[in-house]
Amino acid sequence: MAEQKRADYASTRPQATGAWVASVEEGSPAWEAGIEPGMRVERVNGVVPRDLIDWRWEADGGTCELEVFDPRDGTTTPCELWREPGQDWGVDFTDVLFDGIRTCVNACQFCFMAMLPPEARATLTLRDDDYRLSFLQGNFVTLTNVSDEEAERIVTCGLSPMNVSIHAITPEVRRSLIGRHADRGIEVLERLLAGGVEVHAQIVLCPGINDGDELRATLDWVEARPGITSLAIVPLGYTKHSRRFKSSYSDDPEASRAVVRLLEPYQERARRTLGITRFQLSDEFYVDARLPVPPAETYDGYPQFYDGIGMLRSFLDETALVASERAGDLARIGATLAEKDLVAELVCGEAARETIDGLCALASPEGRLRTRAIRNDYFGGDVNVTGLIVSEDLLAQLPADLAGTLVVLPEVMFNFDRLTLDGDSQGRILEELRRRGALTAVSVPNPGDYLDALLAALDL
Repeated sequence: MAEQKRADYASTRPQATGAWVASVEEGSPAWEAGIEPGMRVERVNGVVPRDLIDWRWEADGGTCELEVFDPRDGTTTPCELWREPGQDWGVDFTDVLFDGIRTCVNACQFCFMAMLPPEARATLTLRDDDYRLSFLQGNFVTLTNVSDEEAERIVTCGLSPMNVSIHAITPEVRRSLIGRHADRGIEVLERLLAGGVEVHAQIVLCPGINDGDELRATLDWVEARPGITSLAIVPLGYTKHSRRFKSSYSDDPEASRAVVRLLEPYQERARRTLGITRFQLSDEFYVDARLPVPPAETYDGYPQFYDGIGMLRSFLDETALVASERAGDLARIGATLAEKDLVAELVCGEAARETIDGLCALASPEGRLRTRAIRNDYFGGDVNVTGLIVSEDLLAQLPADLAGTLVVLPEVMFNFDRLTLDGDSQGRILEELRRRGALTAVSVPNPGDYLDALLAALDL
């Protein structure tokens, strides 16, 4: 079963340049040295740290020499930190990147940023493509803006695994999809693989562009490179603001089934020769093809869970687990809803409705626990996932009178700052729902967390 965590977009607060100290643990080596929040580490063992990687690399031993800037008086002071084996330095920074973020140099046909509503806030249009965030946070990158020096750093520092977007392998198709820097991405990728860097790869599949024979050529290329230990294939998603795309696999079940069939021999060979499936399709392909999602053992431990690979299978398996291990909690929830004459609604995207319905039926066959699928009018197109629900659609589609209703919001619709993609705050949304008469809760959208949130909201 996949580990369940939040999948935040990132903080929307501006980040100041430099290794600014966010917090210091009392009694830690950093605390003993007099370092305080608001100070800036300017050098570590004589090196100006560019990011958290430099910090970890330079401060790996039992001692480290720092130069620390204090903005209160404008002074820079040297200090030396000592620690016991296994002890942490006790300092956290405001960001993992100290010198700013590397932005994208590509012009991808399928770029979601190019399909955003015109009124979208500026922070959503930042197109990052930073290899450091691939290692530190799991972002997918194209490597097209990576210099020779940076490629050497990835290999030397062992920044592995890396998450890399491939999309296509034929040069002209790659240039058509990605832009004029497309060749550089493959050049760097080959260098990383030769240096022993493990890669989790991704293809965004666009109908009529990189599917069919081109997809087969890309799969052949990946199959010959064992350093690519997993390949996720996800379908093009488009919004109503796209000028290029007006349909995708969600509109064509037979095209989705063709992709599933094309991948099967590659998956079978990988399982036979390597003991892993390796080539993975996102859940949308099985839903769009009207096919059952594969069993858990075919997902290789879910290495690309947050690329939409195996989320449905994980939810289904955890639903079966709570049915057997938490039957008492399910019964208490159903009985309490009936006793208090309440209805509980689990807010989700349209894509997840049927899957979550199975959990709801376990607790309340008569329908007191149910899903509330929110249609995504803000983005439109084929956008239907829970993580892209916005306040505008949520509040427009929920009833004005929510008396007798417990509304459970999915935590993944909010970022680190508890904001939705259309800029509303979690606090204001909850306040509005309560004004309409609702009880409220926020939960990670998986079975165990749903049960915990419902038990807490019902005071059980």
